[in-house]
Amino acid sequence: MKALNKLTAPKSVAPEKIIQFGEGNFLRAFVDWIVWNMNAKTNFNGSVVVVQPIDKGMVEWLNGQDCLYHVNLQGRLKGEAVNSLERIDVISRALNPYSQNAAFMALADQPEIRFVISNTTEAGITFDPACKFTDAPASSYPGKLVQLLFRRFKTFNGDPKKGLIFMPCELIFLNGHHLKDCIRKYIELWKEDFGADYDAFKEWFEKYNYVCATLVDRIVPGFPRKDIAQIQDKIGYADNLVVQAEIFHLWVIEKPENMSIEELEKEFPANKAGLNVLIAESEKPYHERKVTLLNGPHTVLSPVSYLSGVNIVRDACNHEVLGKYINLVMFDELLETLNLPKDELKAYGESVLERFNNPYVDHQVTSIMLNSFPKFETRDLPGLKTYLERKGTLPKGLVLGLAAIITYYKGGVRADGAPIQPNDAQEIMDLLKELWATGDTRKVAEGVLGATDIIWKESKQNLNEIPGLTDMVVTYLDSIQKIGMLDTVKLVLAADKVEGLIAKIKSLL
Repeated sequence: MKALNKLTAPKSVAPEKIIQFGEGNFLRAFVDWIVWNMNAKTNFNGSVVVVQPIDKGMVEWLNGQDCLYHVNLQGRLKGEAVNSLERIDVISRALNPYSQNAAFMALADQPEIRFVISNTTEAGITFDPACKFTDAPASSYPGKLVQLLFRRFKTFNGDPKKGLIFMPCELIFLNGHHLKDCIRKYIELWKEDFGADYDAFKEWFEKYNYVCATLVDRIVPGFPRKDIAQIQDKIGYADNLVVQAEIFHLWVIEKPENMSIEELEKEFPANKAGLNVLIAESEKPYHERKVTLLNGPHTVLSPVSYLSGVNIVRDACNHEVLGKYINLVMFDELLETLNLPKDELKAYGESVLERFNNPYVDHQVTSIMLNSFPKFETRDLPGLKTYLERKGTLPKGLVLGLAAIITYYKGGVRADGAPIQPNDAQEIMDLLKELWATGDTRKVAEGVLGATDIIWKESKQNLNEIPGLTDMVVTYLDSIQKIGMLDTVKLVLAADKVEGLIAKIKSLL
């Protein structure tokens, strides 16, 4: 089997137009795949320079294959099964700014560079006042950007045409707004370092640089360990960077304040490539829809399914009981909390279920369980509150999902001996260990729901104050402990009213 590099496989050459902070599976299967399509189907003609955002990364792996790799798309497209393999060649090179800072900073001097795209995780878009302008490089991602921007400003003497377009892909609502705020803070923090250039540099950034907020949507399981031998045999290359992803993709790019939709479409012509890339006035309605109907069910189906003995998302969807639970949460509960037209929401929900039911991707529910409490707070708690407000009763499926998360964080093993291994911030892990050690489910529920400084940091709300929630969580916890997760799900599905459900469970305990 051949090694994969530019000596053994063709690699196109195009001007470097994009700096990409991040080298992980998602960006390679989403952004770089989109750029590859744009190159093939439009006149974009650009390549990507990858920058490793933290000290430890995988740029050496990329460079070892001359930045060539395959994307394996699997799923259904218009009802037809798709299982494709495409060799992506748009990454020109990969840099580690911690060991190659001069090469990294030199990117600012390249006139054809126009876009900065990133996925540095939710923690990446942060302002760290400890960063210094003289650091090589600044430790934070926005700090690196300001260093790069100032160099570019100086190199091109504040040329209005040499500003950059920023399209962050971090999973933060209004990610671009947060990024712009961080950049502004660094410009102020390093004011003295800029000296006489401060005012002009600040104006140049505000007028001639363009920061977008974006929403990304594609499930990317990552490296296909189970199928890699078969894939490598099929492509004929020892590709160690194959990335597997669903065929569905959506990228909503909110236009920057200082650029029109038409101007951005002209520079980034993804729409002309037949891609599901939408440049819009606002990403907010798309964000709410995705977070609520895709991420929301994901977050609760994972612990409920795993504790029921089911490991794969697809198997949960097709399960006689769990499939009904997922439908309950999505269509009867979360969908009722959104303000878009019901038909549109239902259609989107059906597309989400089709994605969950991907016949090719064994999406482990445990891979969704990382940092479950912060995910629940962002994705499901708003829906829980809105549902209670609109319906006058608690959403039984969502509350069951919360109880399942709490139970999952108890750890231990399942009935079949499979390990239960929660993973979250250490302070959350310590709190749950302490609470479960009491052996009192009410103390567990009250402790979790009241942990405003540890768990519910964003809302800062003591959830014990939500009418009926504590009692309902306690009842569910007791039920899961006594009769198991799956039988508890059956009781929840069979109940017409929450009050009757609680009474029924209590009678069985």
